[in-house]
Amino acid sequence: MDTHIYETTLKAVWEYRISGYQVVKKWLSYREKAILGRGLKVEEAEYVTEMASRIAALILMQPELDANYEAVKADTWPWPHKETAIRHGV
Repeated sequence: MDTHIYETTLKAVWEYRISGYQVVKKWLSYREKAILGRGLKVEEAEYVTEMASRIAALILMQPELDANYEAVKADTWPWPHKETAIRHGV
C-alpha cells in the first residue's frame, strides 16, 4: 500500500467526527487508565481496531455515497409548502 495513502487514511480516521466529536478519540477518552484504573482489555483493543476499520471504509466510500445522495436528491418529488398542504388538507 502507498505509504502516503495509508498515513492520510489514518489521519482521516483519527479526525473523523460525528456531531462534532472525534469518534475514536472520544471512545478512547472514556477508557483512559486514569479513569478505569486499568489498561484496555484485549476485547476493547480489538473493538477500537474494528471501529477504525469501519470508519476508514466509510471515508473511502464517501465520494460514492455523496454521488448516490445527489442522484436520489435530484430525483425526488417536491415537498409541498406548509401553506399549500394546509389548503389541500394534506
